[in-house]
Amino acid sequence: MGKYIELTGANFEATLAEGVSLVDFWAPWCGPCRMIAPIVEELAEDFEGIANICKVNTDEEQDIAVKFGIRSIPTIMFFKNGELADQIVGAQSKQALADRINKLLA
Repeated sequence: MGKYIELTGANFEATLAEGVSLVDFWAPWCGPCRMIAPIVEELAEDFEGIANICKVNTDEEQDIAVKFGIRSIPTIMFFKNGELADQIVGAQSKQALADRINKLLA
């Protein structure tokens, strides 16, 4: 059973260095973040061994949030081999997120 990766300052660079990664910037008090949390968990199962599905708690990892200029949450960023490839602000459907991951995997 796939589980998303909780990113911190200690593992952020290494986790995103290779392959395709989705990073969900969220906070526990954010309603839309809680709405898409189950979708992120489903994607972690669907893409287990294929892509990294990650979350960054912006309350706990403010340095990462500042580095990427996170102003609104949820912000979802897509990385390929450590480089930012795409991003979406706001809650999205599972299909919309899966489509973006698949595009980067192609």
